[in-house]
Amino acid sequence: MHHHDDDGHHHDHHHHDNHLGEMAARVRALETILTEKGLIDPAAVDTIIETYESRVGPRNGAAVVAKAWSDPEFRAWLARDATAAIASLGYAGRQGEHMQAVFNTPGVHNMVVCTLCSCYPWPVLGLPPVWYKSPPYRSRAVSDPRGVLAEFGVTLPEDTAIRVWDSTAEMRYLVVPMRPEGTDGMSGEQLADLVTRNSMIGTGLALAPEQPR
Repeated sequence: MHHHDDDGHHHDHHHHDNHLGEMAARVRALETILTEKGLIDPAAVDTIIETYESRVGPRNGAAVVAKAWSDPEFRAWLARDATAAIASLGYAGRQGEHMQAVFNTPGVHNMVVCTLCSCYPWPVLGLPPVWYKSPPYRSRAVSDPRGVLAEFGVTLPEDTAIRVWDSTAEMRYLVVPMRPEGTDGMSGEQLADLVTRNSMIGTGLALAPEQPR
């Protein structure tokens, strides 16, 4: 199991998302050609990418979390075999073959990083946000997780331990945030609306029902 608490960190996974790098380079080259020919508007491309980064992709993960909040049997299955439980909802595929769910509690807050490159569970979270791949996040999430959380506007009680999980090519993580107060009786869809992408990476919390989106 790849995880470490606030101190010490070492692991030895060797992997590079080379095929993703090549694909991204091809997409960028194509984008450049189409833009130069006046066939696409770069702003439109940015909008599409932003949609996949923050809306379409994370809706899958949000549905998983909402079901875990409201269905104890599914929650137990997710804890036992996240890959199968997530696949049962139709969210499976490359970059999500080996999943583990980690559950936030009042005593433990979980946060995910990939220290070597940018392994990320695409089928449940869509495209990784730009900051997830940045060297400062990748190093500081390990050395100063509390400071990183503060920058994301998350302040946890001093006695809440922060556990940092290192995503690898072999194992990717989905954080199940704590269910907010005042959500009894909400439908699965309403619950899913409270689950943000950052809360499933661990750099955010689920929204309170009255918080604006």
